[in-house]
Amino acid sequence: MNMSLVDHPLRARAGARGVTLIELLIVLVIMAILATTAVTSYRNYIMRANRTDARMTLLAIQVAQEKFFLQNNQYAQTLATVTAAPPAGLGVGLGTGNTTPNGSYIISFTVATPTAYTVQAAATAGQANDTHCPTLAIDQNGTRTPAASECWR
Repeated sequence: MNMSLVDHPLRARAGARGVTLIELLIVLVIMAILATTAVTSYRNYIMRANRTDARMTLLAIQVAQEKFFLQNNQYAQTLATVTAAPPAGLGVGLGTGNTTPNGSYIISFTVATPTAYTVQAAATAGQANDTHCPTLAIDQNGTRTPAASECWR
């Protein structure tokens, strides 16, 4: 009887022996590294998206403040005026507790006079882990704080 190497019973069993424990552990380590990288990237993406919400809110307040100043010869000085409908207010929609619409930043005035204002967005809740840009602010001159471009793009 003439058997080729492929048809040999011992050769077939050796090729079908399965996955070793070491191979399985290597695959698990690689999957853990990929998952860690993906989760970190996702968290950074969420922080940048929430930062965009704060920037858009601050810029909306700035534009509304300029309109208010043209009509009233003074800037709005309270958050109640910021949220009130025009012409008595700015008409900027804030979330519950004077937060940005998604609730990640608390909006407040740090300077509020008839001729000057500085409005800021301070990170709260999960966004407080944003160590690069925990607080964003803008004033009547359009000066943005912090000046780091990553916070305002």
